[in-house]
Amino acid sequence: MFANQIALVTGAGRGIGRAIALKLAAAGFDVAVNYCHSAAEAEELAARIVILGRRAVAVQADVADGDAVRAMVAEVEDRLGPVSLLVNNAGVSWTGLFQDTDEAVWRRLFSVNVDGAYHCIQAVLPRMLREKDGSIINISSIWGLHGASCEVAYAATKSALEGMTRSLAAELAPSGIRVNAVAPGCIDSDMLRALGEETVASLTEETPMGRLGTAEDVAKAVRFLALPDASFITGQILTADGGFTL
Repeated sequence: MFANQIALVTGAGRGIGRAIALKLAAAGFDVAVNYCHSAAEAEELAARIVILGRRAVAVQADVADGDAVRAMVAEVEDRLGPVSLLVNNAGVSWTGLFQDTDEAVWRRLFSVNVDGAYHCIQAVLPRMLREKDGSIINISSIWGLHGASCEVAYAATKSALEGMTRSLAAELAPSGIRVNAVAPGCIDSDMLRALGEETVASLTEETPMGRLGTAEDVAKAVRFLALPDASFITGQILTADGGFTL
């Protein structure tokens, strides 16, 4: 068993990742705050977590770069200790017609959303296997389950992440390592607001609970899966979508 509970949250500088990092810190985890470009936000978040009484470090890496990820994990292990919880939150999106999706966009979405998770899991897994303990939580999307017009590339990456979650859960369960995913629905965020007021209103109306989700809603789902109360749960895709996919 890991002596300390240390979480690495990718893409944690802002938005959902930030909410997850704070929720895990409040639950007793020390937190490594990964960022790609949001250095100031990540440093501020790490400082806030320290004020909460937990250890924290801000660590830079583009998760699409395997060498950068390995260096990041080595730094986290040196400064905090081995990672017992990995939250693969870093992701990018793109909206547009499939015929307008050029190869560069397609490759970038897969390199961050799918390869990024692969790189991070590969980097933390050896320690988890030695300890026969650990938890991996992937942040997916209801579009990976449901599909969405003009979201083909993004939905394809999230479907791949969900397939990875289920398959890796089966492979790692005998080693005591749990793998789950949280699939957010329509979350009130800069990414969603960029779609325009009309689209946001339509998605809100389509959500049975009659409101958009929040980053806090997603963070609470991650916290549940991370804590011992979920110790018999693995291979699951937990939707936090207000009933959108019913």
